[in-house]
Amino acid sequence: MDLSSLRPADGAKQSNNFRKGRGHASGNGKTAGRGHKGQKARSGGGTRPGFEGGQMPLYRRIPKRGFTCRNSKEIIGINLSALEVFDNDAVVSVDTLIEAGIVKNPKDGVKILGNGELTKKLTVQVNAFSAKAAEKIEALGGKAEVI
Repeated sequence: MDLSSLRPADGAKQSNNFRKGRGHASGNGKTAGRGHKGQKARSGGGTRPGFEGGQMPLYRRIPKRGFTCRNSKEIIGINLSALEVFDNDAVVSVDTLIEAGIVKNPKDGVKILGNGELTKKLTVQVNAFSAKAAEKIEALGGKAEVI
């Protein structure tokens, strides 16, 4: 095998020198694959996605349900038991949670929840705490700091 024998895989390259509407002999002349007349044959012709020929479209026929709040924040909840992976007297922040693999994407913030048990004294610096979580952290001599 040498460099001169290398070639692209079959179908990987297409010829880009094909020009529509250049006479009968080209195989795609005259109407250039658009058929005869009609909206889709015109330049700039066609319809928008979801258009049903003037019939009331599906997205308007179906009743709208529920409510979506556009201003809500997405807070990631972490249980206290997940903090057991850290050493005693460690400072736990959003960055250290990402490094430890506990949080992948912090989105709008991280909140510590009170589920599980904690046995280590930690300084935890995150966006929010539940009352129970803050109470458990401080009972062990740690600090629950809101950033």
